[in-house]
Parts: sequence; structure tokens; C-alpha cells
Amino acid sequence: MIASITSSTETMHNDRPLLARLNWYWIFQLAGWGFLPLLMWAMLPAPLRSGTQASVAIWAGVSGVLISDVWHRLLKRRIQAGVRVGWQTMLSAVLVLGALNTAVQTLGYVVVRPFGTSLTNISWLPGALMFWWGVYIVWNVFYMAVLSLRRATRAEAEALRLEVTAKEAELRALQAQVNPHFFFNSMNSVRALIYEDADAAAQMVDQLASVMRYALQSGHHDTVPLAAEMEAVQSYLAIEKIRFEERMRVSVEIGIGLERVRIPPMALQTLVENAVKYGVEASAGGSEIHIRAQRLDDRTVHIEIANLGAIVPFANSTKVGLVNTRKRLALALGANAQLDLSENSGWVRATLTLPEAA
Repeated sequence: MIASITSSTETMHNDRPLLARLNWYWIFQLAGWGFLPLLMWAMLPAPLRSGTQASVAIWAGVSGVLISDVWHRLLKRRIQAGVRVGWQTMLSAVLVLGALNTAVQTLGYVVVRPFGTSLTNISWLPGALMFWWGVYIVWNVFYMAVLSLRRATRAEAEALRLEVTAKEAELRALQAQVNPHFFFNSMNSVRALIYEDADAAAQMVDQLASVMRYALQSGHHDTVPLAAEMEAVQSYLAIEKIRFEERMRVSVEIGIGLERVRIPPMALQTLVENAVKYGVEASAGGSEIHIRAQRLDDRTVHIEIANLGAIVPFANSTKVGLVNTRKRLALALGANAQLDLSENSGWVRATLTLPEAA
């Protein structure tokens, strides 16, 4: 089991981008302290440059790596423990680190003796302290800036993750509102027919089972292909055709190549259901229902559901269904996805405007 967990962790690590897998702390640490000997060498007058002086400069870089890494570990431990690191702590650390590195560097001069003499004159000490204090001020400022940037990036990523999670939860909640609404209406249709025509009622139950299967499978996805949605719509229309017979007349026209256009599951079915309820069921003579999908341009698709009739001003269920569908469109496909309801010349048209993925 431990081996399995280790293997899974290694796989997740290897799946990260190369830049994310690099240890940027050590890259900057070695680059910065590796540059310091070069800087010290460049600051020396040409007559004083020698092999022993180069050794002292390298001593400075190595000691800086070790001392700063110890401070880094202490600082990281305090931060992880939730201890606030204020400017007083950082100032004290700079003073201590600068003095410690000055002492270590002095030891290097004593051991290597680049100038061939012992250090009896301490006039160099203030300058050395100022130099190393400046080095550690730069180190700490740079480290805290990188740490702040990393925190901001993590906070932004976490906020984005929470936003996506909230949208997914809202989308699932909206989908959960759609399915019971549809099945309630469908069961009412079965109940109305079961005493009139048992065979027709049995066919209706079969079609309802097909739609239920689709609803359960598609409920785990934000969007589904238009072809899959149309299969569910056809099953629903078959249910209502048994109920309304000649009172319901349906025509379907799907443009070539639009079968894979993505839409929220049950979105089209909801609009067709409204067309049946307020077009066919509300009229003694029934109604025609036209379903048409066409591509307007390379990036936009129109899907129109039209029925003979009029917009019912106080149809609360229609308003809920439209608001629900609009929210699901926005969550699943973005702000460019729209749903418009209009009435013209005795026809009510619900028009979906969908952005098509490139």
C-alpha cells in the first residue's frame, strides 16, 4: 500500500510542468551566492588579484550559502508554525547574519592569508560589516518578496478553485431542479393515459425509462452533445405524441455537422416541454412545434424551438424554467451563451445562442 501511495505521488509530481518541478530556491541560492565571488573579485584592484584571493572569494560564497540556508530553514519553520515574522525580527536577523558572515570571512583571511600578513589592523571591520549587512538585506528582501508572490499565487489559485467548485455545485443544483420537474409532468401524462389505453401507457413508460436513463447519465456532465440531447427530446416527444396524437405536430431540422455542439443536459428538453405545455396542451386544436438548429458563423450556433401560441404572462413554471436554463447556460458555456424568448405572428420562439468551441 505504501508503495502504491509513493508511486501515485511520483506520478502526480511528474505530471506537473517542468518549471513547477524545478527547485527555484536552490537555483536562486546558488546563482546569487555564486555571483558574489565574481563581484568581490571584480572589486579588487588588479595588483591584488591572486589565486589565494580567489580562494577567499570562493570561501565567501560557500559560507554565504551555508549560513543563509540555516537562516532559511529557521525562517521557514517559524512561518509554518504560524509565528508572525515582523520587521524587528528581520532587522535583528540581518545584524546577526552580517556579523556572523564577517567573522567567518575573517577566519578565511586568517587561514588563507591572501596578502601574506596577519590581520592586525581592524580598520577594515566597519566596511566589512556594512558589506555583509547589505548582502543580507538584499537576501531577505528578495526572499520575502518571492514568498509573498508565492502566497499571492496560491491564494489566487485557491480562489479560482473555490469559484469553479461553487459554479459546479450551482450547476448540479440547477440540474437537480430540472429532472424532478420533467418527471413529475411525465408521470402525470402516464396517469392520464393509463385508464384510457394500457398499451399506449406501456409505450409511454418505455420512453420515460429511456429519458430517465439519459438524465441520470448526463447529470454527471456540464454539457452533452446536441445529438444525445435530441435523442432524449425525441423520446419525450414520443411520450407526448401518445397523449396528444394528432393535436401535436412536430418538425425537426438539425444543420449538418451540429450533432457535436455542446449544450447543458436537459436544456433543450426543458424548452420543448414548455412548447408542449403552453402550445399543444393549452390549445384545443393543438399546435405545431418546430425545432431547428443552424450555424450562424464559425463560432455561433442558433437553436430555435417554436410553437403556435402566445407567451403566458403569469406562467411561473415557465419563468423558473427559463431562469434555470439561462443560469445553466452561463455556468456551462459562459456569458456568450444566451436564451431569448419572443412572440411574433402567433408564434412563440425560444432561441438558444451558443458559442461553438474552435
